[in-house]
Amino acid sequence: MPLFGTDGVRGLANGPLTADLALTLAQATAVVLGQGRTAEARKAAGKRLTAVVARDPRVSGEFLAAAVSAGLASSGVDVLDAGVLPTPATAYLIADIDADFGVMVSASHNPAPDNGIKIFARGGVKLPDVVEQRIEHAMSLPKLQPTGAGVGRIRRFADAEDRYVVHLLASLPHRLDGLHVVLDCAHGAASGVSPETFRDAGARVTVIGADPDGLNINDGVGSTHLDSLAEHVVRVGADVGIAHDGDADRCLAVDARGRIVDGDQIMAILAVAMKDRGHLVEDTLVATVMSNLGLHRAMTDQGITVVQTGVGDRYVLEAMNEGGFSLGGEQSGHVIMSEYATTGDGLLTGLHLMAEMARQGKTLAELASIMTVYPQVLVNVRHVDRSRAASDEGVADAVASVAAELGDSGRVLLRPSGTEEMVRVMVEAADAAAAQDYADRLAGVVRERLAL
Repeated sequence: MPLFGTDGVRGLANGPLTADLALTLAQATAVVLGQGRTAEARKAAGKRLTAVVARDPRVSGEFLAAAVSAGLASSGVDVLDAGVLPTPATAYLIADIDADFGVMVSASHNPAPDNGIKIFARGGVKLPDVVEQRIEHAMSLPKLQPTGAGVGRIRRFADAEDRYVVHLLASLPHRLDGLHVVLDCAHGAASGVSPETFRDAGARVTVIGADPDGLNINDGVGSTHLDSLAEHVVRVGADVGIAHDGDADRCLAVDARGRIVDGDQIMAILAVAMKDRGHLVEDTLVATVMSNLGLHRAMTDQGITVVQTGVGDRYVLEAMNEGGFSLGGEQSGHVIMSEYATTGDGLLTGLHLMAEMARQGKTLAELASIMTVYPQVLVNVRHVDRSRAASDEGVADAVASVAAELGDSGRVLLRPSGTEEMVRVMVEAADAAAAQDYADRLAGVVRERLAL
């Protein structure tokens, strides 16, 4: 099985993901990412390569980040240790200081026992598959072993957070004065920087989920657990709630009545606002096949084209880069604004969402009403042969039948899992009960036709 998944290397810390693995991975990264033209030019000029290393606050991040830094420094790379920072901050800082690459130690929205290692190339961009494969291969090859003055140094990146905050504030089209926000930081990487930034932008801030102890990250809080945020928003009479995940590359929201505003709705709001300001390149939004039908219809009404990709922010990024587009993302809250970021940024997204509330003088509910969310039912059919999902005639006939019955009022999607013998059946319809009935019908066909 490949070491790299859809978002770096991830696993149980001190299970598959050990300090030895982190050190070896870092050494291999130094070998592979030290071979580019710019890197070679720096080495020819007698300069060492530089990498930014950061982490989220989970306890295992301490030894894993130390192992990464050790692996890089032992390979002749100077390390700037940024401490606890969001993933998008790490990506931004790599570009801001023109570092050769960077490493983020985080398992995002996963529970505390898990961890992960995300590697960014020059410019703060994620690695293509082919480079990840080269790094994995290099883990079994000889390492760089400079001695004396050739060994890398590890230094504290003292102004890392300040640089990121200044960048975020400079991106805003409007201040947030007069707005009251409840921030849920998931006891994660945004716990320090997010409240500071929203206050500096002019908002009144109430904070929850911002007391990380290394073990409570994502535990009942954050973008995957919105009940507490909704309750707090209603209780304190705030205008909006913003939720991050553990590494703060996601943003989900709740309105003043505690109703969830998901990534699709946020993208709809931002897309229309950016189009109005002339910042939406080719009037195009990039979204995955899982985005709600309501998003597509709302964008059509607004004269905005939607480019669809596979599920995963890396595929959204690929399509954005290929087309030069300025906005894309996922229903889960990964929103990428390429004018300001190279990856999903939960703080940037939340700030710009609130800036539109302030600029237009509208509530979040009013802004979100631009899009009607179609009821969406997802059924995971387990223990089936996913490899035959696209070729089985019986399954194809069942999908075609449901699609014909739905017509323009709904949508059907079958998606094999990328990691286990499972097929996901998704149905959207104008009526929730109908969506459930159709999904159950299709799930039954998949279960019967593709049984192992």
